[in-house]
Amino acid sequence: MNETLADTEVEAILRDGALTLSGRLLTASNATFVGHCSLDGVSVDCVYKPVRGEKPLWDFPDGTLAGREVASHLISELAGWHLVPVTVLTDGPFGPGMVQRWVDEVEDAGLVDIVAQDNLPDGWLHVLDALDGAERPVALVHADLPDLRSMSVMDAVINNADRKGGHVLVDSAGGVYGCDHGVSLHVEDKLRTVLWGWAGDPLADADLAALERLSARLSEPAVAARLLDLISPAEVSALGRRIRRSQRTTLHPLPSRSWPAIPWPAF
Repeated sequence: MNETLADTEVEAILRDGALTLSGRLLTASNATFVGHCSLDGVSVDCVYKPVRGEKPLWDFPDGTLAGREVASHLISELAGWHLVPVTVLTDGPFGPGMVQRWVDEVEDAGLVDIVAQDNLPDGWLHVLDALDGAERPVALVHADLPDLRSMSVMDAVINNADRKGGHVLVDSAGGVYGCDHGVSLHVEDKLRTVLWGWAGDPLADADLAALERLSARLSEPAVAARLLDLISPAEVSALGRRIRRSQRTTLHPLPSRSWPAIPWPAF
């Protein structure tokens, strides 16, 4: 991919360019293809998830996951987090769907890990203890980085029900990104994440400022209209309530006892 392109250029190429597929990610829950979009001789590597390839879920309306992915990117941009790769809705070889800029991950740069309980890495935060398949004591941990901390705030705002360790990406420039936000923005609280290391801690000043920016931008009629093209009015209202709750408490949320707090599998 051309790393020198601005996000606005990437968005135009993903939205208006010709989409060519080169393979399929067989481990993905829904139909997920890799390829590239080309426009005026410039190409961007991407992921394509057609709506028709979304598996039905008992708790999310059919055919809505692509819109939730695009809405999550929009929310990240409005807040100034910039933690979700450029994501758009477009028509592809298998019909309408979500297209997202591909992130070339750095090998062994993962920010979430499972380690021996007696070997917790310095500068990482402990989430939980467990036993592995061989009955050895292990711990789920993640890095203590500002971008990752902001991602945990973003997840609380978008009500991310599936922040697995494998959904946290690091590129060659050290940029941190989240992917796979299809099961987000439900009206009911469903936060499931591996990023619980800051649970109950005060929100960082930068994230409080991001929440203020997000709240202000969502009050703009044009922005609200864009969001309503992607999720339902009830889901937009629930988003506003979650933002206000975070602003009121000024704390990272605690795991709920009403539903599983960790996605399964965790990676």
